[in-house]
Amino acid sequence: MPQRQNSSRNLFELLRASPTGNVPRFIPALQAYGGMQAFAARAHRPSQSLGRVGALEVRLAQTAAEVRQAQKLRYRVFYQEGSAVPNPARLIARRDVDSYDAICDHLLVIDHDHRDRGALNRPTVVGTYRLLRQPLAEEYGGFYTAGEFDISGLIGRHGHLQFLELGRSCVLPEYRNKRTVELLWHGIHAYVLQNRCDVMIGCASIEGTDPKRLALPLSFLHHYSRAPEQWRARALPERYVEMNRMSKETVDPKAALRGLPPLIKGYLRLGAYIGDGAVIDREFGTTDVLIVLPVSAIQKRYVEHFDLSRRAA
Repeated sequence: MPQRQNSSRNLFELLRASPTGNVPRFIPALQAYGGMQAFAARAHRPSQSLGRVGALEVRLAQTAAEVRQAQKLRYRVFYQEGSAVPNPARLIARRDVDSYDAICDHLLVIDHDHRDRGALNRPTVVGTYRLLRQPLAEEYGGFYTAGEFDISGLIGRHGHLQFLELGRSCVLPEYRNKRTVELLWHGIHAYVLQNRCDVMIGCASIEGTDPKRLALPLSFLHHYSRAPEQWRARALPERYVEMNRMSKETVDPKAALRGLPPLIKGYLRLGAYIGDGAVIDREFGTTDVLIVLPVSAIQKRYVEHFDLSRRAA
């Protein structure tokens, strides 16, 4: 087992160091992602469903093929539907892939009533979230979020707590409804309990890269949801974008909330805080804010709502 861990770590470092535009070097790496992910995921829990409502099931990816399904879904949503611009490797693969896929767990919502096209005829993956636990992040080079925000102080102040990074969230357009989103959050809640996670962090995106046009939502988040000092982290100095672009008196909260993406509104309802400063992500065509959600801050009514055992399927 230790030999395999070292091999995985070395490959991960190779992938982090290689330019994504280097197609000949990058394509063989795509084939390795799924196998490494399966090792990382199976190392800490048995294969099992995390919940089901009708034909929709939420569970973790177990095979390289299921990871590829999640990557294809992300490509469709981020690059074909959204404004993200694929590099050559992603364009050839038709998948949204990076080196973090190798060490993350991939939460899937699967529709058993619909099948993907192809010889294997698998149930369709209609929603996904990427999950990275702190022990794996520390072993393999850090959280993805650290590329945009300085989270070292935040983690250091809470050294007794376990952090979980959430990212790459997306759902097929026809499944963007309450049932699918609640099923995803039920899966996250079950995962948090199984792995004894205390704090969820991650980057959440607002469409667009012009802070002036995003003055209302950014200012609203700054004035109404900014993290208290003990939970605060700041955008990296070289990427920092000021969020305080309008005075609190001139911010219309209702209008700002209408303009926020559903994902960010969902985080806020759960009790999440927003970090200090935003970051422009040119590749994805978005402006990112930092989400910090202590599990202890989630209201009891939401915890009970995510427990499917309390409700009829």
